[in-house]
Amino acid sequence: MTIQFDQNRPIYLQLMEYFYGKICRFELEAGDKLPSVRETAVEVGVNPNTVSRTYMEMEREKVVISKRGQGTFVTEDQQMINELRERTAEKHIDAFLTVMIQNGFNEEEIMELIQKQLRIINKGGRENE
Repeated sequence: MTIQFDQNRPIYLQLMEYFYGKICRFELEAGDKLPSVRETAVEVGVNPNTVSRTYMEMEREKVVISKRGQGTFVTEDQQMINELRERTAEKHIDAFLTVMIQNGFNEEEIMELIQKQLRIINKGGRENE
């Protein structure tokens, strides 16, 4: 697990995004066990307290559950996972749209560009390759 941390943002938030990404991509599925706090801390090179805070925040958001003596697991609540995926997508879409609007694109231009890129991606390639 290699994570390039942005020094301008809290590490625990970046770790949450990392794990949320794995859940959204189904690399971690409902009921899967997360690595222990110690394992994660060693693997990414951060203080175990940071990882512990990450896991506590994810539990507070009901994305994971802790089982005493067993570890931390991805929730089995599929609705919660679907909500996480939707929230994550909305966050990325909002960031994308903000940049596009700031760069002077209107709604029609944005939609045309999205459709063009989707066609390229669905063909399995990149334009101008």
